[in-house]
Amino acid sequence: MDENAQSSAAARERGHVLGATYYKAMIESSDDAIVGVSLDSIVMSWNRAAERMFGYSAAETVGQSVTVIAPPGSENESSYLLERIKAGDRIEHFETERRHKDGHAVAISLSVSPIFDDAGHLVGATRISRDVSGERRIRLELEEREGLLRSILETIPDAMVVIDERGIIQSFSAAAEQQFGFQAGEVCGRNVKMLMPSPHQENHDDYLRHYMTTGERHIIGIGRVVAGLRKDGNTFPMELAVGEVNRGGRRLFTGFIRDLTQRQSAERRIQELQSELLHISRLTEMGQMASGLAHELNQPLTAGANYLQAVRRLIERGDEASLARAKAAAESAAGQLTRAGEIIRRLRDFVKKAEPDRREENVVTLIEEASGLALIGAREQGVTVRFETAMEMPLARVDKVQIQQVLVNLIRNAVEAMQASPRREITIQTGLGDDGLIRIGVSDTGPGISAQVMQRLFQPFVTTKPQGMGVGLSLCRAIIEAHDGRLWAEANPGGGAIFRFTLPPVQ
Repeated sequence: MDENAQSSAAARERGHVLGATYYKAMIESSDDAIVGVSLDSIVMSWNRAAERMFGYSAAETVGQSVTVIAPPGSENESSYLLERIKAGDRIEHFETERRHKDGHAVAISLSVSPIFDDAGHLVGATRISRDVSGERRIRLELEEREGLLRSILETIPDAMVVIDERGIIQSFSAAAEQQFGFQAGEVCGRNVKMLMPSPHQENHDDYLRHYMTTGERHIIGIGRVVAGLRKDGNTFPMELAVGEVNRGGRRLFTGFIRDLTQRQSAERRIQELQSELLHISRLTEMGQMASGLAHELNQPLTAGANYLQAVRRLIERGDEASLARAKAAAESAAGQLTRAGEIIRRLRDFVKKAEPDRREENVVTLIEEASGLALIGAREQGVTVRFETAMEMPLARVDKVQIQQVLVNLIRNAVEAMQASPRREITIQTGLGDDGLIRIGVSDTGPGISAQVMQRLFQPFVTTKPQGMGVGLSLCRAIIEAHDGRLWAEANPGGGAIFRFTLPPVQ
């Protein structure tokens, strides 16, 4: 062998030695467990990462079966891997488990590659294991959270619809299927406008583009009541709240939808029941005022009858003076009958059941008419009434019958509260408060209201009357609050109680 050949052979030898050194260093410094095994599963090599991952040292495993780290019942897996290697296949990222020396399971991602000798014969395999216990734990936690979230979203009554920037439906919850009548497969991948009636259906894409361009919000993050369109073509009221999320530069919009059909139906029923209670309350008031009402009507009717009898006698005389007096008596009779008719008209308006009708009303006139009804029979009980009214009062936009119901209730309560009092005085005050609101007060000189009752005075079925239903004051408060006012009670400095309420004036 000449000198050049010897030099080349020496260089190759050094290269093989150096390459083997580098290869060994690379294996030993790897974070992955690298294990070389023969075709009969005997460990041929075991790097430091394998020692850390499985707890066995190289001295404990080299020359032993690799099944030392195999968990019980993994025989079929070992056979499967051996068959694949003998077939010359490479296995990538096969997730499985191995057993640590202390007995706990180690979740790994396993890659297996066949090893061939210089002649090309299969002699073994390299097994590279990556510990994925942390990744698996995180994945299981995420799956658990997603499962919990999915369970919540599938069970809550609110529907959830997720759309992308183009309005295309990405997700459709079970509650959404129930509300709209569509299955998720029928709507996912289609434009959300299919769930909207006209004109929103035609304009929704423009709404979305306008928001994407300007950022001007009309519903996102705000919420509002809108109409939804069911599969059968029927519309329904719904409360829609929309949230926005950015996922990797992609914006998604989540809509939470609550069907208001039952709520609005319940609200209508409550209004109907309240109307019924108001009507019953007015009838009850009329029953309590019946004896006084008979006396009140008897006066003008009796006077009218007496005037008409006098007219007949004067006409029978036939002289000019008698006829003139008959004419005056007839006019007086007509006035008395008109007075009786006016009483009947006010009673009819008060008792009749009608839909709310708000109009601009003169508050002073309204109080006078209500007082005329409420004070029927009060004079015979020794009750005196004083009216204190500001010089100029603005109009109020109210339902006349409902506000009169409140006044009649408060005045009748005041009359009843003073039945055992030596001094029986009612003061009805009308004026403007410092806040610009119309303020009306009804005060009495009765025994007043105890602190215990005062705390619950406006609750339903709380009453101080032996025969009371306990709904009058709670209904009165509901009426006043529906008119954007406030009703409260306070002690009368002179003894007794004062009930006050406010109404906003017509601007």
